[in-house]
Amino acid sequence: MTIMFEKSAPSRPATATRPAPPPPRGAESSPATAGPGSPVGPPAERWRPGQLEFFVLALVVLLFAQPWIVDRLGARSVQTWATVFVAISVQALPFLVLGTLLSAAITAFVPPSVFTKVLPKRQSLAVPVAGAAGAILPGCECASVPVASGLMARGVAPAAALAFLLSSPAINPIVLTATAVAFPKQPEMVLARFLASLGTAVLMGWLWARFGRPEWIKVMRRPHDHGGSGKWENFRLALQHDFLHAGGFLVIGALTAATLNVTVPKHVIDAVSDSPWFAVLALAFLAVVLAVCSEADAFVAASLIGFSPTAKLAFMVVGPMVDVKLIALQSGTFGRGFAARFSSATFVVAIVASYLVGWWLL
Repeated sequence: MTIMFEKSAPSRPATATRPAPPPPRGAESSPATAGPGSPVGPPAERWRPGQLEFFVLALVVLLFAQPWIVDRLGARSVQTWATVFVAISVQALPFLVLGTLLSAAITAFVPPSVFTKVLPKRQSLAVPVAGAAGAILPGCECASVPVASGLMARGVAPAAALAFLLSSPAINPIVLTATAVAFPKQPEMVLARFLASLGTAVLMGWLWARFGRPEWIKVMRRPHDHGGSGKWENFRLALQHDFLHAGGFLVIGALTAATLNVTVPKHVIDAVSDSPWFAVLALAFLAVVLAVCSEADAFVAASLIGFSPTAKLAFMVVGPMVDVKLIALQSGTFGRGFAARFSSATFVVAIVASYLVGWWLL
């Protein structure tokens, strides 16, 4: 018997490893001298003012500097322009702040699963319930699109989610209260806005349930998230986003309304307002272009002197449902094809509803 032994490899002499020299004094906190395994903390960030701070500062300066600006400019038309602009901004600002606060709170603290538990299973019944829920849960136009996307991602029928998308920024308590303040001697304007806006939202939901196709809409997998690390951080980010967007469009709307009151001759306004249909179409297109926040559009509509109440109603019904920023948001969230079809149909339905309700109540 032959016994074979495996030849082992010769062992290498062990080399003694010297400990690494200690880092120089003060180098422990330096990222450049830290080793690959040592934790390096992020550098401390210095506070810098952002868009929100600059917007609030500019608004405060404008309010306090109004007498000085009017005295320096002196022209009567400029004084009228400044008075109209400041009046619209000051009247609308409290409702704008309250509306964005509630909208941010709903975005951050109310899970979309609440809606799936409340809404009926049948679309024909879920649409009016979702539309009526807009009177309870306020939200601005910027927040309504991602909220509707989140509802669809949670299993809510698209027809019901779209009805809530249209009704939430149009008939919530903040908007109706602002309308009552803007039209103190016309309480019927509040009822007319509620009926025309709710009717448009419910009818558009039913139209989508009947004629809409799944390939026309792109549903996102995840609901809207502002990127915060917690609910309060999401609340802060949502509040900052909504307030900056709504505040900017409020300033643009107030500037445009003041300019129209000063620059457009009275005979031009009279010529437009003489035709009921043309006046309604003119203010409806103006609402699309201005894109004023729904918490403030009633004050802009009230300042458009010379137009009929029905035309002002069309301005307030069309604006929260169809404007340039909403079309852009819908295109980015649900696709361009959906935005083109849905916005066009909503514009027509909102005008017809405004005219019918205005003819009946106003």
